[in-house]
Amino acid sequence: MELPPGARHTPRVSIEGAGAEREYGRDTVEFGRAVAFFDAVYAFAVTLLVVNIDPPEASDWASLSTLLGTGLEWQLLGFAISFVVIAIFWRVNHRIIALFRAISPGTIAANLVATAFVVLIPFSTQGISDVTTSDEPLAIAVYAVNISCAILAQSAMYYVARHDGIIAQPLPRRADFAQFLDTLTTPIVFLASIPIAYAFGANWARLTWATLIVIGPVSGRIATRRVERIVAEDAAATPPHDR
Repeated sequence: MELPPGARHTPRVSIEGAGAEREYGRDTVEFGRAVAFFDAVYAFAVTLLVVNIDPPEASDWASLSTLLGTGLEWQLLGFAISFVVIAIFWRVNHRIIALFRAISPGTIAANLVATAFVVLIPFSTQGISDVTTSDEPLAIAVYAVNISCAILAQSAMYYVARHDGIIAQPLPRRADFAQFLDTLTTPIVFLASIPIAYAFGANWARLTWATLIVIGPVSGRIATRRVERIVAEDAAATPPHDR
């Protein structure tokens, strides 16, 4: 007996052979569940950041100088930095998934790896925000490696999706490479801050991160122009009947 449409299991969009990979289209329950799960993980990671803020004693609220003298300012700074970082990761994840016409097990697995590094950010944030450890080079190193791994894992998720053929309108591979070079800017800066922390101190390492405020937009603008030029060149080289 055939079940009514509302009671059917979500169909698999593409199955070729007994061992083929499954693809779930954007209109399926599985796609929605996957996106909702990853959104929830990012929200949870942001929420965990507040755990790194130690509640001040009642006597510390006597004045602003007393309150800040507890090291609260460093904890709030660490919270602010990592909140922005996780928000950017979520936005990038959202933009990547928006390119998908479906979702595959390989993409889900790659996204799980990326979110695992994101969930670690509250832990590594504690090292750079606690007044007793914020000046330690190791705290800088752990945070820098954590952020770099999360960025590279998100890039890997995109390439897994491209390999699985679930990008709705894939760019030319040269354009993908141009975007990947732009993505590498942030890990390079963070990883470069590690030797700086050991050689000159944690404060200089944090100043290195601040250079991304300028380097990031400049690199992004260059990458955007490069991608537009590659897309235009490919369009001009493609015969009209093949477009």
